[in-house]
Amino acid sequence: MVRVKGGITTNRKHKKTLELAKGYWMTRHKQIKKAKEAVLHAGQYAFAGRKLKKRDFRSLWILRISAAVKLLGLSYSSFIHGLSTKKIELDRKVLSQIAIDHPKVFEKIVAEVK
Repeated sequence: MVRVKGGITTNRKHKKTLELAKGYWMTRHKQIKKAKEAVLHAGQYAFAGRKLKKRDFRSLWILRISAAVKLLGLSYSSFIHGLSTKKIELDRKVLSQIAIDHPKVFEKIVAEVK
């Protein structure tokens, strides 16, 4: 049986890894071993970052709502409790956008909750 060398496949794999590692510092964008390691870690950080992004935005929305509600003489927790008891089903993202873009409408929502 004839021996088959896998040069083409290996070159393609290496090329793909180096392409993903483009812009990395020092040997991390030149050497295959270092680039592969860097790309794997970058993938892990990217995965974790996508999860953290959701948390960060939720906390931002809560901060915005809290600040807007405090100006109207209510705490955030009592506002959210009031929303649930009155069965007003607006999520935090929409509430924060309303608080920023349409303060008059937000005041009406808060008045409804009070």
